Amino acid sequence: MIQRFLNYVEIRTKIASLLPFLLGLTYVLYAYQQINILNTLLFFTSMLSFDMATTALNNYIDVKANDKILEFSQKNAKQILYFLLFLATLLGLALVFYTGVIVLVLGALCFGVGIFYTFGPVPISRMPLGEIFSGLFMGLIIPFLVVFINAPDDSLIYFTFTNWLLQVSFNTLDLLKLGIITIPAITGIANIMLANNICDLDEDVKVNRFTLPYYTGVKNALNIFAALYYLGFVAILIMVLFGLVPIYGLIAIVGLIPIHKNISKFRKLQSKTVTFPLSVQNLVIALVPAIIVLAIGVILN
Repeated sequence: MIQRFLNYVEIRTKIASLLPFLLGLTYVLYAYQQINILNTLLFFTSMLSFDMATTALNNYIDVKANDKILEFSQKNAKQILYFLLFLATLLGLALVFYTGVIVLVLGALCFGVGIFYTFGPVPISRMPLGEIFSGLFMGLIIPFLVVFINAPDDSLIYFTFTNWLLQVSFNTLDLLKLGIITIPAITGIANIMLANNICDLDEDVKVNRFTLPYYTGVKNALNIFAALYYLGFVAILIMVLFGLVPIYGLIAIVGLIPIHKNISKFRKLQSKTVTFPLSVQNLVIALVPAIIVLAIGVILN
């Protein structure tokens, strides 16, 4: 039963949300030296529940569209989906109660994108926007929310409402720092989607799914694939040069060697079973060293 559930929600793919979460968590500890355990647990559980729900929704829809075989009957699969959505919503609202309207707005936006990624008359996944949405919402918004719910009130975005006057303020320096920190996550997650779309290009066209590689061509899509990874490592250099991470953060650059090799392998063969997993491996190679560097910085602070 448990194994079938884990297969249904494709638990192995949740590393794409877990790593950005850990990146945000170690960064907020390193930069602000504080954490709210309750807020963090509420966010993590809500995030994981919603991630599993969107995967379950995608698999459920594939039953009707592609005759995919589910781990459960359609009735039970739908009940699991509803439960995960309910749990994610309930915990998300609890988090809003403790944090405020900014979390509500961003959370609602994430829910909307997650649902309409695979659901609706024109799902996002059928357009050349999947890489942008997945990269930004998982690579940027997840770490942003982790930092926001833990950092001091005036760290990123804050507002005041007095005498019917609403004032929203942005800490542009802290936002810029966080934006740079998240670039490897944004590019790495976008490339998982891009690699998936490159591998599935022929099959996608048959079912009227026109993703980014359809418009750019495979050759240009592969160039984008490589460029995004290199951009992530440029961001790591910027982090070190401007003191966003400790100087020993330069060790993360070593990850460029295996990632470059994986890029070469993917250029030679685009296969869902053989080379697509390299994009997931690349995300791990890009983010785990950065997370470890920040964790060491927390300990040494």
